[in-house]
Amino acid sequence: MFKERSRHVVRKERRRRSWNRGDLAILLFGVLAFLSLTFGAPLFHHMQVAAGGNSAVLGAPAAGIVSRDAAPKATETAAAGGTKAADGTGADGSVADGSGAAEGQAQALANSALQPPLPLQPPSPALPAAAEPLRIRYASAGLDIPVHPLDVDAAAQASQTVEPPATKDGYWLTPFGSPGQGSTNTTYVIGHSWEGADAPFNHLSSAAAVGDRFEVDTATGTIPYTVDNVTTYVKSSLKDSPIWSIVPNRLVLISCFTEDPWGKNVVVTASPAS
Repeated sequence: MFKERSRHVVRKERRRRSWNRGDLAILLFGVLAFLSLTFGAPLFHHMQVAAGGNSAVLGAPAAGIVSRDAAPKATETAAAGGTKAADGTGADGSVADGSGAAEGQAQALANSALQPPLPLQPPSPALPAAAEPLRIRYASAGLDIPVHPLDVDAAAQASQTVEPPATKDGYWLTPFGSPGQGSTNTTYVIGHSWEGADAPFNHLSSAAAVGDRFEVDTATGTIPYTVDNVTTYVKSSLKDSPIWSIVPNRLVLISCFTEDPWGKNVVVTASPAS
């Protein structure tokens, strides 16, 4: 009787043992297969993410976990001195496909368009060949006179103290410059202002002004001039003044200052007009 009971117990234990883990696994996979066929493949994807617990966003790697696509990429030196990744993105996230250079060029063009244009330099006037002056016509100063050459000796040239002949004409100092193309120095024309009598050079003291235009006839043509400066000098200081600087094609007219003919000189400086 005891043996029969023990056999019955063994049979029950064997029946219980028949539902082992393998059986449960088969049952679970069967259920999952049924659910997969019913709801589709996304169920497994969601289950894998939820089971992993790595991220709240599907497809994004969890913090502290480096995905295969997030591995460091080789870099190369960019032309502008920075670096760019192998996929063409710069260190600042910009795409190094040439569009940045094009945008820079476009910006440079836009900036240049906003800049005020540079002032145009007036072209150098076409002048006749350098030659001796023959006549000066300065209408606004009442000056229309012939010009004669005046040789200056070495002593007068060194002291820059010249006394023209006592006439009402103009005199060109020949040791200095000639007006025209190829001039190598300033051209000087001097003349007397007359006290107690009207004379052409008298009007330089009262009528000459900056911006005036006049003409000089030479042996090779006519040259227009514009007045740059009108200055009064004490006679004793004239020899040390800047009017004696070497300036090709500059023209200087010198006479006595009518309000103080014995103590001062009036000097008109002019350049070829554009």
